[in-house]
Formats: sequence, structure tokens, C-alpha cells
Amino acid sequence: MRKMNIWLFTAILLMSALGIRYLLPENAATESSNQSTSQVEEKALPTFSNNAVKYGSYGQDVYELQGRLKYLGFYNGKIDSNFGNSTLKSVKWFQSEFGMKADGVVGAETKLKLYNASTKWSPTEPPLHKESSGGGGGSNNTADKEQDNMGSANALGLSENELKIMANAVYGEARGEPFEGQVAVAAVIMNRVKSPSFPNTPSGVIFQPGAFTAVADGQIYLEPNAQAKKAVEQALNGWDPSGGCLYYFNPKTATSKWIWTRPQVKTIGQHIFCM
Repeated sequence: MRKMNIWLFTAILLMSALGIRYLLPENAATESSNQSTSQVEEKALPTFSNNAVKYGSYGQDVYELQGRLKYLGFYNGKIDSNFGNSTLKSVKWFQSEFGMKADGVVGAETKLKLYNASTKWSPTEPPLHKESSGGGGGSNNTADKEQDNMGSANALGLSENELKIMANAVYGEARGEPFEGQVAVAAVIMNRVKSPSFPNTPSGVIFQPGAFTAVADGQIYLEPNAQAKKAVEQALNGWDPSGGCLYYFNPKTATSKWIWTRPQVKTIGQHIFCM
């Protein structure tokens, strides 16, 4: 009888301990906290990308821009993901009505005001810029996202191959440099494209004989990372940390005496940028 009482007492203690453990608010609080964090993260997810959207842009950002403007009554054209004249007029109209500089460039301020004014907007038309990709699995979706981001920044109408080779060049030439230095390298490529003294395409500039070390040593064919692609986007959006330079070199590895004769503008990381 005594042993039975001991076993009963032990069982009661065990059951009580388990009951208290699951009745304590810790688990519920943790679960509630996780749900709350998840909801906050979901609300904090960006809609537009970080790219400035302007005349000539194409892709997901323009699709959303046109959709939100149409929802608010500022745009009556076709949602075709193409930032043309009608979209430009609508953006300027929206900016004017909301007390902003009506320059037609959809930067961070315009995006925020547009988002806040159309929080209940949801896509109602198929994104035409994705029709050509058709159905598919996750790899195609990833490619679509990358194309959207690059395409939104591509106001110059560059092909995907040109954008890719620029990212390859930035990665091959400057992957160990600070982000500003990587953008500067991409800007130098674009400065050469715009100069009458160089080829008028990024690939022509990059593969010009003797122009880039990454081409000579084969590093141009390394797969670029997300930062290199972002650097290209920023350069295409107009950021030029080089200050308009056409050349750059690493003084520790440069073998050309001629490059030292160029007017030096600034140093970013290991590179000296010059005219």
C-alpha cells in the first residue's frame, strides 16, 4: 500500500510538472511573437525595387508604377511595363499634385507617396513583360526577378547580354573593391560607351584589345555575384562615383607608364580613377 502511494504521488508530481510547463505563457508568447515578427516582416517587404524608374525603363517596376497610377486615376494608357511618353506625363502629374518636383523620375520619394496613396491596389492585368517567359519552375522565376531588376534600371535599352557582360566585367575587375568602387568601374564602362573615342556598346568597350585585365586573364567569364549586378544597375541609374572618368588602374599592379600620365581624379579602394 505504501509503495502504491509513492507511485501515485510520483505520477501526480510528474503530471503537474508537465501541465504547468504547457500552461505557462512562454510557449504562447513565443508563438505570438513569431507570428507578429512574421507579419511585420511581411508588411516590410518592398514592392518597388531600389532602382530609380524613368523614361525608357522597362519591367516589373514600370508595371507596378502604371498599375498604381491607373488605380489613382493619373494614368489611362495600357499597362505594358514600358515607361513611355504617356507614363512620363502621368508621373509628372502625380508628382505635381503631391507637392514634389515634377521631373518624371520615380525615385524613393515618389515611390513612397505613390505606395501610401494606393495601399489597396492589387494587380488586375497580366504583366506583359513576362509573357514571353511562359510557365516554368523556380529557376525561370529567379531569372524573371533578375531580369525585372536589371530591366527597370535599363533606360538605355541595353540587351540582357550587354547587362550580363557588364556585370561580368565588374566582378572580374573589382570584386574585392568596396561597392562604390564597383559602381565606379561600371560607370567608367558607360562613360566610354558615351565617348566618341571608344566603341558605342558595353561589349565593344569591354572587349577592346588591351582595355581590361579581366578579359586578358579570363576572369571576365567568372559568374558575377548579386553585388556586381547591383553595381551595374546603380551605374545605369546615373550614379558615377568616378566623376566622369574614362580610365582606372591599380597602382600596385599597373605596368603601363602611360596610365600614370592621365589626370587623376580620385581614389576608391585600390583603384585610381583618371581622365
